[in-house]
Amino acid sequence: MRFEYKAEKTCAQTISFDIDGNVITNIEFYGGCNGNLKAISKLLEGSTVEEIEAKLLGNTCGRRPTSCTDQLAKAVREAYKK
Repeated sequence: MRFEYKAEKTCAQTISFDIDGNVITNIEFYGGCNGNLKAISKLLEGSTVEEIEAKLLGNTCGRRPTSCTDQLAKAVREAYKK
């Protein structure tokens, strides 16, 4: 199932990905640091919700209370709950 998440307080406006059970694939960020976010998407391909949360939840960007990767961790958990 394709899931789309509106990111908050980050350069990336939207994060979308496929979720099958608890496995995440085809992660795409819209906006943000293009090269870095493409690399993150490749590195996380096939990861579980729990793996993504363990690695990325709470990660901040500069003085912001969140980051694109923190938002991804929140997005995958939200998608998994549905």
